[in-house]
Amino acid sequence: MLVVTDAFPDSNIFKFENVTGEDAAKIVYDTLFPRGPLGAAHTKIFINGSNFDMVEKVVEATQKSMASAPWGTSVIVDPRGAYSTAAGAVAKILGVSLDKKFGILEGKNVAVLAGTGPVGQTAARIFASEKANVVITSRTLAKGQVVADKINKEVVAERVKVVEVTKPEQTATAVKNAEIILSAGAGGIQLLSAEDLKKHATKCKIVADINAIKPVGVEGLESNDDGKEIKTGVFGIGALSIGKLKIKIETEMIKRATEAPQGLFDYAIAYDIGKQNILKKLAKAKAETASKEQPKHWLP
Repeated sequence: MLVVTDAFPDSNIFKFENVTGEDAAKIVYDTLFPRGPLGAAHTKIFINGSNFDMVEKVVEATQKSMASAPWGTSVIVDPRGAYSTAAGAVAKILGVSLDKKFGILEGKNVAVLAGTGPVGQTAARIFASEKANVVITSRTLAKGQVVADKINKEVVAERVKVVEVTKPEQTATAVKNAEIILSAGAGGIQLLSAEDLKKHATKCKIVADINAIKPVGVEGLESNDDGKEIKTGVFGIGALSIGKLKIKIETEMIKRATEAPQGLFDYAIAYDIGKQNILKKLAKAKAETASKEQPKHWLP
């Protein structure tokens, strides 16, 4: 809501708490009908919440209700900022991979630590959509498998696997083949030690963390690191660097939703915004470098 207020300080925000799928239809119809299609065009629905399963049910019910109405409006989905954070993290990783000549994400081996949390499973979803091979960690194998099965069904391929991690030493199994590691855990919890990164993640080239609260998720990674070489051949992306792009993504998502007559603005839109932002930035840097390197021709 803070981002909405910053982007549109004159907007009115009406907050509904503890909304379930059963509540969605009433809220949608109350939004659309009282002021007609022209009035409804100035009202947008933002679905938030910390219960990921319930958020998905509310989204599904909202879309169903919208489809049955004679007109609709835009729906923004970003549960507790998880979609925009995950999109920002994956986009920043793609940027570093391209900048350091490691290539695109397709075919890369990725480990997402805390992969069943809101950010973790969204990031895994995005990595899988980019055709990366993903390992997610979970404290419960069954819970992780539910997430993996869901994503694999969505991308129509077996791209996501699960490693159960109930104690720190099990992290070594999850990261042993990873070229990219994303720590997506809660604030103040270290998921990857410097020793694990050095001894077990020997194939790692990029490591990123969404946690800015100390201890951060990756030991030795600073929150402001932005493609910094934190050990030989390993480049780090800290939480605050991801956060800067996350805010840009969420702001742009909200602006696009206000301009569109209807549509769903979710993690896929969020990632596309972040990805395009990174690609434009890289293209600009490349053009500036080429301009500086152009040979000077002197007239006799």
